[in-house]
Amino acid sequence: MFNPGDVVLTFLQFADSFEVKKRPAVVLYEDFGNVVIAGVTSNLKMKGVPLTTSDGAVKDSVIKLNYIFTVSEAMVIKVLFRLAVRKRKEVHQGLIQALSGLDTAH
Repeated sequence: MFNPGDVVLTFLQFADSFEVKKRPAVVLYEDFGNVVIAGVTSNLKMKGVPLTTSDGAVKDSVIKLNYIFTVSEAMVIKVLFRLAVRKRKEVHQGLIQALSGLDTAH
């Protein structure tokens, strides 16, 4: 069982290849054995929510809110740490902003 805000190490398949690698990710939610996650990168040029060593990361990184996956809970290797409430709220607000186009009538 994983909780929203858990930073996990998981196997991810990249969209542009068949390669599967171990990568950190933030759990957004879990449902029926599926874990919805946002990828984490150490490429600080990427857009997203900053994740620093003081937050618990091994090195300064970015939570990529445009890099959302669903993985089986069996693909998650372990929980690395849990985001503080402040950082979870930042992720939540970033997702709301990214999805804000869904609530507008056209």
